Amino acid sequence: MTDARSVSLDCLLQILEKGGYSHLVLRKELDRLEDPRERAFAARLTEGTIERLYELDHIIGQFSRVRTEKLKPVIREILRMGIYQLKYMEVPDRAAVNESVRLASARGFFSLRGYVNGVLRAAARGLSEVHYPSREQGFVPWAKIRYSMPEWIIEELAAEYGEERTGKLLEAGLGARPLSVRGNLSRASEEEIRESLTSQGVRTIPAEGIPGAFFLEEAGDPRRLSAFTEGLIQVQDISSMLAGMAAAPAPGDLVLDVCAAPGGKSLHAADQMRGTGHVEARDVSREKVRLIEENIHRSRLSNLSAKVWDARKLDASMVSRADVVIADLPCSGLGIIGRKGDIKYKMTKEAQRELAALQREILDTVWQYVKPGGRLVYSTCTLFPSENRENADWFCENHPFTPEDLRERLPERFFARGGDPGQLQLLPGEQGGDGFFIAAFRREGV
Repeated sequence: MTDARSVSLDCLLQILEKGGYSHLVLRKELDRLEDPRERAFAARLTEGTIERLYELDHIIGQFSRVRTEKLKPVIREILRMGIYQLKYMEVPDRAAVNESVRLASARGFFSLRGYVNGVLRAAARGLSEVHYPSREQGFVPWAKIRYSMPEWIIEELAAEYGEERTGKLLEAGLGARPLSVRGNLSRASEEEIRESLTSQGVRTIPAEGIPGAFFLEEAGDPRRLSAFTEGLIQVQDISSMLAGMAAAPAPGDLVLDVCAAPGGKSLHAADQMRGTGHVEARDVSREKVRLIEENIHRSRLSNLSAKVWDARKLDASMVSRADVVIADLPCSGLGIIGRKGDIKYKMTKEAQRELAALQREILDTVWQYVKPGGRLVYSTCTLFPSENRENADWFCENHPFTPEDLRERLPERFFARGGDPGQLQLLPGEQGGDGFFIAAFRREGV
């Protein structure tokens, strides 16, 4: 079966039951669907079910005598999909129920058709009467179900940002997100790129203060746009683009991107140098480097290359050679939960602490590649201070670098809340992009 719901079920089984990564699974499985409407339906159903997981299980628990974790995986995901359609999609109740029963039969669970039918019909009748935790009972248990977020993450964020701001950033992680792209301006002008996109029925909205950046509306699958296949655009969040702007390579520079996959910041740096200099994009595995090479080939930019290298290992041949080092380091990824909803369920406190320590280990190595007077840009796509501000402060205190004022290179609107001008913490929903952290440092000496 290759209809949208069947593909969505396959995606959920791979992601939620087998630990697959949502962005990789979706990219592979959605290509089974030819009809753009079917692809869009399957994508929304899959992503929505993942991002609302705790709420869906909470609802199922009020209409089923069998606890969700005790259900067979196929039936568990079919019920989650069915509840999501009933509550969040413009799908008639009858279709949501009947198609769920059909899926159960098609997957060999004939004996459980009545159970699926009974739970979903009861839910369709009783959704408006579902009992939820109240805010008065405590922010954490309320937010856990309201935003489908693990309690430990809510506690950490509330301690750093307060309950009100935490609620807003968690809300921003649900529902539709804007699609942004960055034009390769060394290949074509902004006007030429916009004309290409408009010719395919795509509406473009410039991202204020970021050269060549657009928000796209009615774009469908961006990989099917001519501007994408011809290498004129790169799908990239505007927060990520700011890291490339902070790197600000000059014509002729040598740039080293130490954890580069899939290569967006490397491509941005190469584009800024307009065909001069060189960017070497590295990552730890052949698979990751292959992703970078695919983007290099598509972009048709000649001043960059990719290489397999573990950033924790010192490369003596690069010591004090790079004008710019980009260190966009492995992190807990909580800033991009709106795009990769499975991240929040896979991350643990222990893993988060290990990632913060890994960042220090990498920074302790890669600073040596920066030549005196050169720049290091440290960035992550997360929200925890232990992976962001605390590591940036530690780096500056223990290495021969001084902070740079990011306001000199980034749009003023991103600094509306004030704070340290050498560090920028962006939260989901506040500036139109993902959660992101950026700090820039200049190596002492000449």
